[in-house]
Amino acid sequence: MSLPAFETGRLRLRQRSAADEDACFEMDREPGMLRYIAGPWADAAAHRAFIAARTRGPYPEGLGYWSLLDKAAGDAFLGWVLLIPVDAEGPGIEIGWRLRGAAQGRGIATEAAGMVLRHGLQTLGLAAIVAEIDGRNAASLRVAEKLGMARSGEVAGATGRAVRYIARGDHQG
Repeated sequence: MSLPAFETGRLRLRQRSAADEDACFEMDREPGMLRYIAGPWADAAAHRAFIAARTRGPYPEGLGYWSLLDKAAGDAFLGWVLLIPVDAEGPGIEIGWRLRGAAQGRGIATEAAGMVLRHGLQTLGLAAIVAEIDGRNAASLRVAEKLGMARSGEVAGATGRAVRYIARGDHQG
């Protein structure tokens, strides 16, 4: 199953593939990249296996991971956006994003996640999409707010308290 591709003036989003896995691993190894995210990061083999499993899925039709590519830099890998069952298990659907350090602070996460959020709500007709973000991750909290997602409380996260945001089918963000 394949995901739709999206494009803006500066970005190309396409389905993440096995060819992107080394770039994902290298991004994750950037200092501080995973400080708010629990996972098998200390063991390189387990980390690579996690990336491969998340790339493969399986996910329901229209859901998965999109790689973000910089059109002006020859489609250089900038990061990814996901739209998958919460924690890859469901039943709810979550949106998330991760960008290389050099791509952060330029509106790229908001631009890319906005396209994926609209895809989920408008094209797939999902009733709701959530984002659970570590409360210390100010940059990602701002992205959720710029997307027009509504703060709906706090939940226990793997690395501390997480702020839960939600976008519903009538979302106008």
